[in-house]
Amino acid sequence: MQKIISLAKRRGFIFPSSEIYGGFSSCYDFGPLGIELVENIKRSWWNRFVRSRPDMVGISTTIIMSPKVWQASGHVSGFSDPLIECKECHARHRGDNLLSESQWKKLEKKLEKAKDKEKLIALSLPSCPDCKKKNYTLPRNFNLMFKTFVGPVEDETSTAYLRPETAQGMFVNFNNIISSSRKTLPFGIAQIGKAFRNEITPKNYIFRTREFEQMEIEYFIPEPKNEKEWQKTFDYWRKEMWQWIDFLGIKRKNVKENDIPKEELAHYSKRTIDFEYKFPFGTKELYGLAYRTDFDLKNHEKMSKENMKYRDPKTGKEYWPHVIEPTFGVERTVLALLVDAFDEEKMEDGTTRTVLRFSPAIAPIKVAILPLLQNKPEIVKKAKEIEKAILPFFSCDYDQSGSIGKRYRRQDEAGTPICLTVDFETLKDNTVTLRDRDTMHQRRVDIGSLKEEITKIINKD
Repeated sequence: MQKIISLAKRRGFIFPSSEIYGGFSSCYDFGPLGIELVENIKRSWWNRFVRSRPDMVGISTTIIMSPKVWQASGHVSGFSDPLIECKECHARHRGDNLLSESQWKKLEKKLEKAKDKEKLIALSLPSCPDCKKKNYTLPRNFNLMFKTFVGPVEDETSTAYLRPETAQGMFVNFNNIISSSRKTLPFGIAQIGKAFRNEITPKNYIFRTREFEQMEIEYFIPEPKNEKEWQKTFDYWRKEMWQWIDFLGIKRKNVKENDIPKEELAHYSKRTIDFEYKFPFGTKELYGLAYRTDFDLKNHEKMSKENMKYRDPKTGKEYWPHVIEPTFGVERTVLALLVDAFDEEKMEDGTTRTVLRFSPAIAPIKVAILPLLQNKPEIVKKAKEIEKAILPFFSCDYDQSGSIGKRYRRQDEAGTPICLTVDFETLKDNTVTLRDRDTMHQRRVDIGSLKEEITKIINKD
């Protein structure tokens, strides 16, 4: 993990936020290569799940919404984690991180009836991960939403929250989407946007942060008559999520499904599957797929007094649609890609080549243009001409600093799938050397066919 973090900073993928002031806990900035990777992920996701589908529309909703939204959704009363503090070193921990989630649920039930609660906590929990002692406070619920105030006066009436998820913005706009787009069930609403959670213990680099971005879909289906009806759509989206993982180039052997036990489900869910990735720090959730039933629209109708039901255009029957929710985290996708693509290859000369084997479709830089003799004006001029011709179609990096070997290594670390070397032969026959990142194989390619050749490599997966 430390090698990946070091590489990510050195090559401009991820920087610690506010670094000149010592950084700021669990906050990170995307550098030049990082933001290109992020945008490629989001653009590919949007094209795949929104633009190419007749049953999907997009939306972008505000980060600050009416506090009543979060009351109706259950976030104000129930969106919390159990906070436990070590009395010795004052480190704060999530109770359900010290134990498994199911073990913690059992302990919570025992605590309700226990006379000596502190003794039960001491007997049940492992030693503090920080100081190795066992002296804890009793757990208390810690709400994860960031509070803010709207207007000039900071009091209870002006309290608002930064959204902890993007989903509710889609639910509260359900009627607007129906009336403006004239969609009929089944159909989905998709959104990419920031969410904020005041995590007790953000950790593991960009895996768990207080500010993060979600790519989320709320897929509305008719009121199911039986289990099979919603299961069919659930299984459809399950396959779609696996296909997305394949598109990204993440190895299937590093991902597994975890069907969440009934007693650990979120309050709105009847079934949830986590797609878990084998990170260096453990196997953790990458994506989630949930069957939210009709919980959200029903509760928003109750709170707002607005009719949130769907009217079937054929039968005239009104009902609350049920919802299947596939959700994808942007930062976790980036981290999984960095981990999955990272490779160290021993070379014949005894050196080690570090390479990020990104799928060409999502690589931040598609093509590097390298003039072999950077002190020869005619070669530099030709290389610049090639760059100008390619830039409208592919992200490029022009690099003329250092030996050709060092420049290849820099591009390997950036995950660039194609390097084009311009030399004296280019001036004679209008060809360049095309080097493949993964095989390091080199071949001469005519400049006139470069666009076609590059497109073929990028789309080969």
